[in-house]
Amino acid sequence: MTLTTAKWTLEEYHRLAETGILDNRRVELLKGDIVEMASEGEPHAYSSDEAGEYLTGLLSERAKVRHNHPVTLPNDSEPEPDLAIVQRLGREYRSHHPYPQNIFWLIEYANSSLDKDLKVKSKVYAEVGISEYWVINLKSMELVVFRDPQNGDYASKTILTSGTIQPLAFSDIDISVDRILNP
Repeated sequence: MTLTTAKWTLEEYHRLAETGILDNRRVELLKGDIVEMASEGEPHAYSSDEAGEYLTGLLSERAKVRHNHPVTLPNDSEPEPDLAIVQRLGREYRSHHPYPQNIFWLIEYANSSLDKDLKVKSKVYAEVGISEYWVINLKSMELVVFRDPQNGDYASKTILTSGTIQPLAFSDIDISVDRILNP
């Protein structure tokens, strides 16, 4: 027996959310599927919050660091990354979440969601051309850096445990891997 799931468009997902049916549910839309989000443990919440403050200080007025807010993607996806480093568009975000062209890079902290973040979300992001995506593996304390989206996947995957990294969008900024992994 083959199971077929019902796919949701962004518009249908938004209408469903407006009804209140999704209230009190931690979900996100990934390629038309409404997916449960794992709850954040203390290390996840602490690390992503501290890293967000660190990046906000480094990037200052050059970019906005959004914490746990949706990004809207044209492949019927509206994930909620832990950190989204986006263009500063001010009030424009009152009418829409950041689109791919507004995103510099995305960051996920992962423990129980590691498999989804590495295998599913990386493809969702690559498919729409997000140039850079980082996954912090809280199990092994590694930063997994995905770059160069091609044909629905990332051509480059690098694992870092120390040192510095320069994001593609801000090659003049050195980001301490230690401050991202273990703030």
